[in-house]
Amino acid sequence: MSHVVLGLVRASHPEPAVAVTTVSALLAWGIGHPPAGIVAVALTVLASQLAIGWVNDCLDADRDTAVGRRDKPVASGMISGRTVGLAGAVAAVLTPLPALALNPTAAVWATVALVSALLYNWPLKSTPVSVLPYAVSFGTLPAFVVLALPGAPTPPAWLVAAGALLGAGAHFANVLPDLADDERTGVRGLPHRLGPTGSRVAAAGLLLAATATLVLGPPGPPSWAGLTAIAVAAVVPPAGWYASRAAAARGDRPVAVFRAVMLVALIDVVLLVASGRVV
Repeated sequence: MSHVVLGLVRASHPEPAVAVTTVSALLAWGIGHPPAGIVAVALTVLASQLAIGWVNDCLDADRDTAVGRRDKPVASGMISGRTVGLAGAVAAVLTPLPALALNPTAAVWATVALVSALLYNWPLKSTPVSVLPYAVSFGTLPAFVVLALPGAPTPPAWLVAAGALLGAGAHFANVLPDLADDERTGVRGLPHRLGPTGSRVAAAGLLLAATATLVLGPPGPPSWAGLTAIAVAAVVPPAGWYASRAAAARGDRPVAVFRAVMLVALIDVVLLVASGRVV
């Protein structure tokens, strides 16, 4: 049993799952959710992240095996694809249930975000519109957190736009370490068509645009903290590329670029919470 649990944890893409759940809970706290609401938001997002990760590893098992991804538990034989796929289906069904405890509108938008992300796993991953599910799901995420408040207030357009830009940037950054392996197994999403340089430029530009939208979108003049966040968002992705090149030279998996995205997302949410200008 412990072997299966470990395999499920590793197949869930734990780092982004924890990061996205933490950022969502922090946003929920910052906009005024009570403790029960924060827990419900976190459980909803965690269930969706588990579903996305498990379904992804189930669908990608043959490709991961073909390119020798020993870090993937299904490809390495640690756990069966059937078990991971079943776990993903259960997590997907459970995703809207905590949100229903808040209000039906929140549950609907949580489901929209999940379905969009699952459509990336199949069939949109290998198409020119592969970025679209990331933009929709990340844009819907902050909308869900706002709609989960009592009375389901309308999320501000700039918040949804910033989430969509961040998600689109995350797509390009997330695919960068896997471009060569994906090409070998027939995956041809938008980042693969743009190539490494184009994807780096797209990731950096989108992340910078996301932060600028959060700083300049709310009414009133931007704060010095906000302007500083824009400067940081301009510096962090290149630093991630440098760290990724160093990791690749050592023979390690170059994941620093995606971690840079998570850092920018965390900075953005802290900025929102500190400014108190969301709803």
